[in-house]
Amino acid sequence: MAGGSAIRGSRVGAGPMGEQDHGIHADRVAIPYWDALGNETIRHYAANLPVEEIPEIIDSPTSGLPAGRDKNNPPEMAKTEPYKTHLAYVKERRTPEEAAQILEDALHQLRVRRGTAKS
Repeated sequence: MAGGSAIRGSRVGAGPMGEQDHGIHADRVAIPYWDALGNETIRHYAANLPVEEIPEIIDSPTSGLPAGRDKNNPPEMAKTEPYKTHLAYVKERRTPEEAAQILEDALHQLRVRRGTAKS
């Protein structure tokens, strides 16, 4: 076993094992969040961060649900609307009478272009 390191897993030039002084750590605050399933997630933020910049709701990494700070009243999952087609959006904007009139105007213009329009 020639050329092996006496301390496996250490790098050349590394300091003593278990060295705690790796720089100055900023003060932090731990904020707990809970989702609707009761899962708790703790996020750490800088202690000097203004309160209004700390989010009220995050996405829970455990369940993917929204998680809030109030354990007894977690946020509900937002209801997603199903995909709408272009026709569905048009039907929301137009009444059946308006749609019939627009169709009639378009057909009239087409007949005029073809030369088959009735006077």
